[in-house]
Amino acid sequence: MSSYTTVAGALQKSLNLALPPIAVCISDEVPEGVPDYDGRAPAGCLFWQEAAKGPFVTRTTHHELCAIGVHTHRMANPPASYEAELGDVLKTMAGMDYVREQDVLEIPVLENETRHVIYAPLGKTPLEPTVVLLFAHSTQSLIITEAVQQVEPGVPPAMGRPACAVVPHAVNTGRAALSLGCCGARAYLDSLTDDVAIWALPGSKLNLYAERIDILARANAVLGEFHSLRRTDVEAGLEPTVAESLARLEN
Repeated sequence: MSSYTTVAGALQKSLNLALPPIAVCISDEVPEGVPDYDGRAPAGCLFWQEAAKGPFVTRTTHHELCAIGVHTHRMANPPASYEAELGDVLKTMAGMDYVREQDVLEIPVLENETRHVIYAPLGKTPLEPTVVLLFAHSTQSLIITEAVQQVEPGVPPAMGRPACAVVPHAVNTGRAALSLGCCGARAYLDSLTDDVAIWALPGSKLNLYAERIDILARANAVLGEFHSLRRTDVEAGLEPTVAESLARLEN
């Protein structure tokens, strides 16, 4: 998986990410040597943050404390309590008018049943990633948005609750999406601070995204300096032409 090490390093460098890119691998089989997740998670989104420490595999039993996550990921063989738990969660949300019946129908759910989800830093992924997650602030997201629009024309969606739905959205559509998280994910993930959101990139197009991100990160750095110089000049009472600002930038 040396190619993923290279891509992970390139993304980390281009975007200056605080957390490494995270590989999410949906698989029927578990690669040899990948350990089970060791612990209890209140929600599956916590695995995104935990994956920065190293690869591990999760099964339905690891996800079962979050009925919404079991639902969006269509986890195989859910526990007997699953239907009641999901019903209670949706009933509570509906009671606050937080989620309406028509909203539930629009939540992305994986089309196929999931037996295992392997999480890992992209550079150490034991499998081809189904989805790659990037924890990004607004400046980094600017670059990612521009790159995504060049890989797949159109405006990428900005999704709200539940945060975990961004994974099935990327899988089902084959297109990147931004998740602004949800109140649950923001309670469980220390890395999901107020200035951070999560991008889900389909693994099948990862090289294309990474190539455009690298180019656009460098372009944004140059153009940012260009505009900073123009601001300085205008605030000093000057009226520089574009050619004059470019000349100053080159000097």
